[in-house]
Formats: sequence, C-alpha cells, structure tokens
Amino acid sequence: MGTGYVGLVSGACLADFGNVVVGVDINEQRVDLLRSGKVPIYEPGLEELVTRNRDRGRLNFSADVAFAIKSSEIVFICVGTPSQPSGEVDMSFVHSAARTIGQYMEDYKIVVNKSTVPVGTGDEVEQIIRQVRPDADFDVVSNPEFLREGSAIDDFMHPDRVVIGAGSQRAMEAVIDIYRPLYQADVPMVLTGIESAEMIKYASNALLAAKISFINEIASVCEAYGADVTAVARGMGLDERIGPRNLSAGAGYGGSCFPKDVQGLAATARRGDVEAPLIQAIDTSNVRQRRRMVDKLQAMVGDFDGKTICLLGLAFKPDTDDIREAPALEMIAALVSAGATVQAYDPAAMAHSQAEHPELVCCDDPYTAAQDADAVVLMTEWNEFRNMDLPRILDRAAAPKFLDCRNIYDPQEMAALGFEYVSIGRVSRRPGDGLEENSSWMVPGRFSPIRT
Repeated sequence: MGTGYVGLVSGACLADFGNVVVGVDINEQRVDLLRSGKVPIYEPGLEELVTRNRDRGRLNFSADVAFAIKSSEIVFICVGTPSQPSGEVDMSFVHSAARTIGQYMEDYKIVVNKSTVPVGTGDEVEQIIRQVRPDADFDVVSNPEFLREGSAIDDFMHPDRVVIGAGSQRAMEAVIDIYRPLYQADVPMVLTGIESAEMIKYASNALLAAKISFINEIASVCEAYGADVTAVARGMGLDERIGPRNLSAGAGYGGSCFPKDVQGLAATARRGDVEAPLIQAIDTSNVRQRRRMVDKLQAMVGDFDGKTICLLGLAFKPDTDDIREAPALEMIAALVSAGATVQAYDPAAMAHSQAEHPELVCCDDPYTAAQDADAVVLMTEWNEFRNMDLPRILDRAAAPKFLDCRNIYDPQEMAALGFEYVSIGRVSRRPGDGLEENSSWMVPGRFSPIRT
C-alpha cells in the first residue's frame, strides 16, 4: 500500500526475490505511469528493476485497493509519515491504510508496517483494524526499511541486517520467508518484538544524524584554530569504535528521513515524559549548520542585494531528485529574499526546485550557471562536479569566489587555480597562499609530512 519511494523500491525488490507483488496506490495517475513502464522518482536502477519484474508477471500496479488487499497474503503499509510543525509524526496516512485493510480483509492477513513510525504504532494499527472488523484474523509486524536514496536497491539487496518485529511465530516465519534469498545468504536477521523493531529504526537514524551534526560542530572548532576537519575525521574514523561513515563535514543533513526521524524520536521521548536533551540537540545543531552556510557566503560577497550567485547542486544528496529538507533550499530562500539572483544547475532536481522557488534560474550545465556570478557555491557532491573544468568556471564567473559546502576540492589546488576558496572546517585559501603544516596536502603518497 503506497507506491512512493519506500513502497516502489521495496515492491520491486521483493518481486525480484520471486514474490508476486501488487503495488496499490489511490493516485491513479501514478498507477498509470507505472503501468506504462515509467518510474515517477529518480533512483539509479529502479526503472530497469520495475520493468524486468513487470514483464515477468511478478510485479503489477493497481488503484483497486479492495482487490489488492483481498488477493494478498501479506499487506505492507508503505505510506508517508511526514512531520507536523510540533515535530510529532503525522500518522493519518497509516491510520487510513489500517482502516482500509480492516474494511476489505476477508481471511487471515499479515499486516507489515514498512513506513517509519513511532513506537507503539503496531498497537495502534491493530486497534484500528479491530474497530473496523472485530472478528478479523490477522497479525501485525514491524519491518522497518533502511534505504538510502541513491543506493536504495543495493541497500535492499545487500542489507546490513533485516529487522522483523512480530508478536506471533506464524507471522514471523512468513515474513522471514519472503526474505528467503537474504536469509540464505546469511544476512543477519534481527528477530524481536514490534516495539523494539520500531525503536531500532528511529535510534539508528538518530545516531547517524548525530555523527553528522557532531562532525559539523567539530568543523567549526577546526576553523577557529586552523585545524583541518578532513584530517580530524580520518583520524577519528580509523577507530573501529567510531568508523568513517557519516563523518564528512558539510552543509548539514536533509532528505525525507533524518530530519523527520530525529524530530519524531524527540517527540516520542517528550510524549513518554523522558528528558532527551542530546536527541533534541541533533536537530538544533543541524539547523544552525545550514544557517552557517549562508553566513559564510555573506562574509565572502557582502550584501546579497543585486548579486548573482551560482548554486551547483540542489538535491539534498547526489543520485536523487529529492529536495526535501535540502540545505540548498534554505540557501535559495535567503538569497532571493535579500534581492539576489540565483542561477543553479543540478543533474536531477531542478524541476522540483523551480516548483518550490519559481524565481530560480535553472541552467543546462555548471558553466552556464556560473556566468557572471559573484560567487559559486557547491551544495551537493554529484560526481560530475568532482571533475569539472574549473578554469572554465573561473573564466565565466564575475568574481573568483568559491564556497565549497561539501569539501570535495583541495584547498591548495583551488588557490593555485586562482580561486578565493572557502570550505567547511578547513583553512580558507586565496591565490598565492603557501603551504602550511596542517594543510590537506599532507596525505600519504603525495608529500612527506616531515618538512626539511
């Protein structure tokens, strides 16, 4: 139930495991699009996966909810759970799905919560179904997803673990069975109660988000003392207790998961009268980091009024067209409200961004976006930006100012090219700057860290 990001990726992958899947959605336009072989979201490899399983008869799409429920043994709830202004999770779509399941179920069903939901949702879904159909025979299971946009198919096919929370052996064994290829490949199966499974999802995302907020705060301290956050992060990440992932300083996290889940976990703690200042601070720190990017740009160019700014990257991360909670949107809003013109390029997210900000000037490539710009700002680390023709960017721009919010370039090389280069947690560089003891050029294989 639901053919959005989670539902479509999960359904296609489960079909690829050999299961027969029907993706149902009340949005008939989306269903028609999927039936025609087109995918409404940008995710590498997804369209090919959907087409292959649709052609083999294992994956179908329907707007007939009654048919989909009656003809299925296991019903996955994959609907949206957006945040409310208070930080609480909007559960209306999940509750509506539960009522619909109760309305149309006729025989034993296993109802699986795949949507990211607060602890206690399993009980809520069960109560709603029983209110609609008191004599219903069913079990509720929690099977949270751990999909990263841009690598979702690989995450589903080669997961770190599969988490299944159930209250009955019958339901547990049935859900394990649909993941048989993973079970046979010795992927760890975390088998637990429903409440624990629900908490595993929230706790995992909150900790990953905390690592990002932590390294961004460390980056600010590095800037104050002339340290290099990339070296600091590498030194930290080599400790196996810490690990290197999610330790890249930048403009802050965004997307559909981390902001919503951190706020949702904080709200869950408040609802249980639990003091959780550390969890609350994760989101506060991330909001501050986004604003810090705007401040950095203002320090470079002065008053935004009348300026032209080039933004490279609009999606919250590479390999997706998702702009939900994207740091670039906050940058655009600040610039436009102050009277600046924003020229942008993103390989996938320009249509969504322009719908959000009609005044945005979308360009066909990075070089057009840089034309006459008073500063170039890199917001998303798409691979194509890593090997741009930087002298061409410099030649097109009106000023040699470059703000790298993802630290993808070498500061010394950027200064050598002629840029006034500012990044996150590293010493800013200007043309003619010399090498320093703590520069990022001191890496094995390039120069000896011992100067003679």
